[in-house]
Amino acid sequence: MPSQQILIVQTAFIGDVILASALIEKLHSYYPEADIDFLLRKGNESLFANHPKLREVHVWDKKGGKYKNLFKLVGKVRRNRYDLLINVQRFANTGLLTALSRAKIKIGFDKNPYSWAFTKKIKHRIEEGVHEVERNNELIKDITDEVVNPPRLYPSDQDFQLVSEYKGQPYLCMAPASVWFTKQFPKEKWIDLINQLPFSGNIYLLGAPSDSTLCEEIIQNVSKGNVVSLCGALNLLQSAALMKDAVLNYVNDSAPMHLASAVNAKTCAIYCSTVPQFGFGPLSDFAEVAEVNDLDCRPCGLHGFKACPKGHFKCGHDMDTTKLINIMNSVYEGV
Repeated sequence: MPSQQILIVQTAFIGDVILASALIEKLHSYYPEADIDFLLRKGNESLFANHPKLREVHVWDKKGGKYKNLFKLVGKVRRNRYDLLINVQRFANTGLLTALSRAKIKIGFDKNPYSWAFTKKIKHRIEEGVHEVERNNELIKDITDEVVNPPRLYPSDQDFQLVSEYKGQPYLCMAPASVWFTKQFPKEKWIDLINQLPFSGNIYLLGAPSDSTLCEEIIQNVSKGNVVSLCGALNLLQSAALMKDAVLNYVNDSAPMHLASAVNAKTCAIYCSTVPQFGFGPLSDFAEVAEVNDLDCRPCGLHGFKACPKGHFKCGHDMDTTKLINIMNSVYEGV
């Protein structure tokens, strides 16, 4: 099987790329002498900065000439003549790249429109209780085994050194924002949670620069002075380095949840409109899910929405804050 060069393709969003990192771990464990490359969309490449098990990261810039840049990548991939190409994506653009790749073995999911050109296609199914990392492992099961590796990222020593100033005492991390309204725990509920938490250490709010307004509004409306916004101050690996040693990380069903999984950080995942049974739940050794279970309208879809389809957003507003506090109390006895 693969002896020299392997390429993994996943050009979706941050969380999807993090989950696909499990394939790097598995393939490296089976083929430690192979050169493993990864192809992703521009903006996600920092996840794999100085990754010890990757040779090269190929970046597809979808802006400023999406298809021109895609075919530049096709040319680069063809010149490499990979022994094995694994396409985790199910959409046409990466399917075309795979079909044209000249890779000796091309493996992908049957839902890809170009799967007819793959050497081997694997049936893709969303089944309750099957995690995305398990679905992805099906792609390489026949050349490795059925054991599923967890996703893993590698913050550098410099990343850990940079965030060490925030670790002087026990602390919590919270990632309040999400791209999708119905995946985001409401601002008022974050404020209520912080006000009720029996915790005297610092609470760090994590997010992108675009999340700064939300986090500042939370800070302005809490009764505690120990809440600090780090939105835009840390990159993805630095955020993961901070999350790793937190007493607990409160996250939505979004990218920070997968960051926590990739460094085995203690996690409380708050699910609003979606459910972990879709296969994208937290994977840390300590990972608890908080959700409202008695709503007929939940889940309302596989992905989030810009607004609640019913107009009430009960899956967020009806969340019992006590449940979230109890999860922290189960891992931390201090105050």
